[in-house]
Amino acid sequence: MAVNLSNLRPPRGSRHRKVRVGRGIGSKLGKTSGAGNKGQKSRKGFSRRPGFEGGQMPLHRRIPKRGMHSPFRREFAIVNLETLNAFAAGEVVTPEALAARGMVRQAGLPVKILGNGDLRGPLIVHAHAFSKSAEEKITRAGGKLERLS
Repeated sequence: MAVNLSNLRPPRGSRHRKVRVGRGIGSKLGKTSGAGNKGQKSRKGFSRRPGFEGGQMPLHRRIPKRGMHSPFRREFAIVNLETLNAFAAGEVVTPEALAARGMVRQAGLPVKILGNGDLRGPLIVHAHAFSKSAEEKITRAGGKLERLS
């Protein structure tokens, strides 16, 4: 049978009438409309918020909190200078090259180069951030650094 506009139909069982609640005792969902008798959950406009535990002190308020959690914190994938010695002298080091060699754990994060260790040869390093000691050691080794935005 050819399918055309005159014989298009939705699949069997995919379309059914919506349940009309509160329409008399013969409908199975009359009077209380399936919400039961009394109580907070039977009231109009009730919506249980995330973390609600029936009035008990919720877990996220019971556990102790320590320190400050800045909403503006920038997370970096950190790479130390000594790991850059795996690259040949004069090579260009990019976040993609670091991820390809498995030197960066989270590939989606911006990369920050820290000054732990020494650099043996000059490299052209592209990263999102550098520590001061890393900047000094890269330039001292004859390399160049470029900040990515």
